[in-house]
Amino acid sequence: MPLRLEIKRKLAQRSERVKSVDLHPTEPWILASLYSGSVCIWNYQSQTMAKSFEVTELPVRSAKFIARKQWVVAGADDMFIRVYNYNTMDKVKVFEAHTDYIRCVAVHPTLPYVLSSSDDMLIKLWDWEKGWMCTQIFEGHSHYVMQVTFNPKDTNTFASASLDRTIKIWNLGSPDPNFTLDAHLKGVNCVDYFTGGDRPYLITGSDDHTAKVWDYQTKSCVQTLEGHTHNVSAVCFHPELPIIITGSEDGTVRIWHATTYRLENTLNYGLERVWALGYMKGSRRVVIGYDEGTIMIKIGREEPVASMDSSGKIIWAKHNEIQTVNIKSVGADFEVTDGERLPLAVKELGSCDLYPQSLKHNPNGRFVVVCGDGEYIIYTALAWRNRSFGSALEFVWSSDGEYAVRESTSRIKIFSKTFQEKKSIRPTFSAERIFGGTLLAMCSNDFICFYDWAECRLIRRIDVNVKNLYWADSGDLVAIASDTSFYILKYNRDIVSSSLESGKPVDEQGVEDAFELLHETNERVRTGIWVGDCFIYNNSSWRLNYCVGGEVTTMFHLDRPMYLLGYLASQSRVYLIDKEFNVMGYTLLLSLIEYKTLVMRGDLDRANEVLPLIPKEHHNSVARFLESRGMLEDALEVATDPNYRFDLAVQLGKLEVAKAIAVEVQSESKWKQLGELAMSTGKLEMAEECLMHAMDLSGLLLLYSALGDSEGISKLASLAKEQGKNNVAFLCLFMLGKLEECLQLLVESNRIPEAALMARSYLPSKVSEIVAIWRNNLNKVNQKAAESLADPEEYPNLFEDWQIALAVESNLSQKRGSYPPAEEYLSYAEKANINLVEAFKSMQVDEDETPLENGEAHHEVVEANGEEGEEEAVKLDAEDSADGAVLVNGNEADEEWGTNNEGTPSA
Repeated sequence: MPLRLEIKRKLAQRSERVKSVDLHPTEPWILASLYSGSVCIWNYQSQTMAKSFEVTELPVRSAKFIARKQWVVAGADDMFIRVYNYNTMDKVKVFEAHTDYIRCVAVHPTLPYVLSSSDDMLIKLWDWEKGWMCTQIFEGHSHYVMQVTFNPKDTNTFASASLDRTIKIWNLGSPDPNFTLDAHLKGVNCVDYFTGGDRPYLITGSDDHTAKVWDYQTKSCVQTLEGHTHNVSAVCFHPELPIIITGSEDGTVRIWHATTYRLENTLNYGLERVWALGYMKGSRRVVIGYDEGTIMIKIGREEPVASMDSSGKIIWAKHNEIQTVNIKSVGADFEVTDGERLPLAVKELGSCDLYPQSLKHNPNGRFVVVCGDGEYIIYTALAWRNRSFGSALEFVWSSDGEYAVRESTSRIKIFSKTFQEKKSIRPTFSAERIFGGTLLAMCSNDFICFYDWAECRLIRRIDVNVKNLYWADSGDLVAIASDTSFYILKYNRDIVSSSLESGKPVDEQGVEDAFELLHETNERVRTGIWVGDCFIYNNSSWRLNYCVGGEVTTMFHLDRPMYLLGYLASQSRVYLIDKEFNVMGYTLLLSLIEYKTLVMRGDLDRANEVLPLIPKEHHNSVARFLESRGMLEDALEVATDPNYRFDLAVQLGKLEVAKAIAVEVQSESKWKQLGELAMSTGKLEMAEECLMHAMDLSGLLLLYSALGDSEGISKLASLAKEQGKNNVAFLCLFMLGKLEECLQLLVESNRIPEAALMARSYLPSKVSEIVAIWRNNLNKVNQKAAESLADPEEYPNLFEDWQIALAVESNLSQKRGSYPPAEEYLSYAEKANINLVEAFKSMQVDEDETPLENGEAHHEVVEANGEEGEEEAVKLDAEDSADGAVLVNGNEADEEWGTNNEGTPSA
């Protein structure tokens, strides 16, 4: 059986001939040494070159990271070893190491040692803590020493491969080899140790076109891997997967099963000869160096092989070793935080004879099946005893404990709970995958067919490309996950039962109404589980979501890839595992899910019974769910967050509730929002209170002026002056007819030119007084300009109708303090265009007959000199008043008051 390993190309960079490659343990870097004499560091995440060193003009045949020192060590054909700091790009050390080409450098995993091998047939040990002193020389090979590598299980020993056709095993500190393997018919190019389990194996690659696996304890050849058509230039045991990788000058990389030695895959990227392989423990990335560039591939899924039963016991496989942990073993004294790694005690359960690619508890948790290498083994979950085994590409459990295996694309077998074969099926299509659960599902690449377990009758065919299938425990709901979306379907078992019992023939589509599509969501499901009617899953963005009735809610944003294990109702937590076998829990209340489910079903009475079971801290989540369903009244009752409750009350127009929240929170923005809303709905007393709390003077000005509330405007004028909002204060005083106070405010604000214009328009008797102040002020800046200002007492001839203007002012001064109510506005509106000076001129001799009526002194457009438009020079910009802007110094306008063409003062 093939391992079904996914192989994805993650980086492809063309360059000159690559002689060695290495992976950095923590950075996303690939180190490549080139035949041209340079060393490059590629960033495989950004797909760019991160750094480059020009080492020499001759080939650099080997370069390695020394990550703990932030170094790169490189050996070249010029016989020198060079050490660089890869952060600063500085040379740390350069020294002549050999008398011929340096073929390989190897870094000790823990000690400050570097081994080098050369065409001078020597191997040398260098100690960087002793200034890169050569502390030992290993002699014994009779030809070029092509590669050296430390034994990861015993770092005091290392192996060397030579063109003298032998492999030698050495001990640090001993000058002679422990033993020699007469390995191949031709020279040996490469050697690597097995790192995965206990087997004392190493692998060699030779110019005789073969790779050989050796037992270095018995010194015997275990297997010869044949198939390459040219020299084998690079070999490795993958540290995480049960595979051997070989690279050859025939341009191919071959992947072999590390246990069966069967050829699994052949890769050819068309970059000519293969020269180097790089890998790293804990990673599934493999780097390949070619004549024409570098390729990085990722082999297999990173999802850990693990399963959790309903009691919280987890069993997982690390290579062939089986371990178990129990979530309930975490003590009560440990406070579990969402997303925090649980401190679980790992117990060794046993080992497995095959390499596990899947591991799954049966429904009651008594048995665990391991599937891989084309076989399955069923073990007891507690004692890890073998109960049954057989051939299988895939294995699935039914919801009752029966199981099915897919032996090939054309044969599926069903077994009873007692491990006895019940039925053998040959589907009429190529079965690429099978799924268990309430029904047995078989998939081609284009559709899925559901069958009942008892008689294997077709229930329904659905045309969809299925990646995974998840059944709810009730058996009524199923989630079908495809590449880009997932579908929630309801299984109508009563319709199916009656259809099957009726004896009617079923066509190739099955029972028409067997499934009902409830919801479709455009998200890719990575892993998923059901909790009641709630489907929990993580998506392609690694967000942990749950879906109830088609409504998707994000529970948490995961900071790295994690995979769902299961849900413990007793702890109200869903558990996930990452590729490092760290287990994390996240809170998901069953009562919350039940409540949402009942609301979705329209059973509000039962939902209200469940609501008290949900802790208060989750009520806002409930309220937002209700709001999304359009149930704002219910959301307001449930919500606890004041800000959220305020927003809901405003949406519902419940201003009294909103006001109570505003009193509690005392937020200026909330008072302002509520005041505007109250004003727009006609609740003017509430509006006044809210705007006062918010100190929204512009809003109060609008309110009082609309109401004609002179008392309110008077209070607002005082408040605005206290707050420094002189624009608002001016408008209040102007509307009240308190023109003297308006003038005084302009003077106090140093807006003296505006004060003069206002006096000219409304209070001519004050013009002389203001001009005197203006002259005095302007004299400090421009004496000539100050002298050009005309005073009506000195130059009455320059001020047209001056005496009439004074008479009008005197006549109206008594009537400025009366304020007709706002409801009489229409009777006054027409009189806004009366020119008082013209009206005064045309008055009859009888002073009792006057066209002036009470209150006309308040018409803002009236101008005492008979010329319209001067009011605009005094009135402030409406937008400024609305913003509460403060009056500023008006000296900029002073220079406009110069002399006329005849040199006489201008008014």
